[in-house]
Amino acid sequence: MLPVISTIPLRHMASGDVLSLQVYKFIGVHPGKKVYIQSNLHGAEIAGNAVIHQLIEFLQTVNNTDLSGEIWLVPVCNPMSTNQRSHFFSSGRYCVYEAKDWNRIFWDYEKHADDLLTFAKSQINFEPEVIRKNYLTAIGQQFAKILEKINSPSGVPYTEKFSYKLQSLSLDADYLIDLHSHTSQGLNYLYLFRHREESAKYFLLEFGIQLDKYDGDAFDEAFIKPWLALEECFKQLGREVRFDVEAWTLELGAGMQMNPASVEKGLRGVKNYLAQKGVLQISGLTLEKNTFDKMSLKLKTKIKRYYAPTGGMIQSRVELGSLVKAGERIYQILNFNKEGKLPTVIDVSAEQDGLVYDISSNQAVNEGEFVLGIIG
Repeated sequence: MLPVISTIPLRHMASGDVLSLQVYKFIGVHPGKKVYIQSNLHGAEIAGNAVIHQLIEFLQTVNNTDLSGEIWLVPVCNPMSTNQRSHFFSSGRYCVYEAKDWNRIFWDYEKHADDLLTFAKSQINFEPEVIRKNYLTAIGQQFAKILEKINSPSGVPYTEKFSYKLQSLSLDADYLIDLHSHTSQGLNYLYLFRHREESAKYFLLEFGIQLDKYDGDAFDEAFIKPWLALEECFKQLGREVRFDVEAWTLELGAGMQMNPASVEKGLRGVKNYLAQKGVLQISGLTLEKNTFDKMSLKLKTKIKRYYAPTGGMIQSRVELGSLVKAGERIYQILNFNKEGKLPTVIDVSAEQDGLVYDISSNQAVNEGEFVLGIIG
């Protein structure tokens, strides 16, 4: 099966060059779900590009009769951030012109909806698929107002144009997968939302972080938050409704690297997810359920991030993936002073039991800079 490839202009630069997105659409013979997968929203987080490349190669070997619905793939979805450099280093986490995190700029319909409870009351006797269609219409009508603002004489900042372009591709998707890595160094895991715990296991990753607190400005949050809100409205009205709408962010290893092990885990998980959800119907692709019952789920509010209490050099730090106990030393700072004194070594201990899931790449830190993250 060959993809339909489309190139979408994104930004006209002062040099005359135009930055663009490229979308690969694999469309099956049978109707079904729409899956939207993107990578490299943050500039240094490139492992997902390899996952998408290997998905493109794999899907070209698949018959269109084995695909129900369609899969949209968007690698290098943020060329502005991907191209950002400081000497040898790629960061690209922020739009430097507007000082905004590239993954905290997205439009959340729930914040603009007039009255979701009233809408839910109007749909209370309908089947979920009918409600979904009507709700998408309401979302689309509100979303269209952004384009009016973009096309106005005063225009909008680039981040608003950029977020509009990405969300216009994914707004009507059933399943959304945003492929990230750590800006520094980290384990392989995913972020998930409430009532989607069973599907999370399909990705075959070591653990998942459940977002028990979020504001809706990240890409996955902005996509699914309106649906979670509508589910909650129906619950208030005495009806349990679960829409088959899911959003995931996969964190695949370290930034500035396409680590083969992380890429392999990402690819394996996405393929299994697509098979388990019935999008890909290929014999032998679906794994037995007992192979993915090992995922550990943790709450985002249980994350403790550790910042350097003084400037210096990090040494004797616990390894990524370590399990630590409260009171255990997790790193030392070799502290040089300008006070005519000898250098000192400062021990830093864990405040709680947990898993070391994220560590800084740079072991030279100024006071207040990130050293490691532990989730309990």
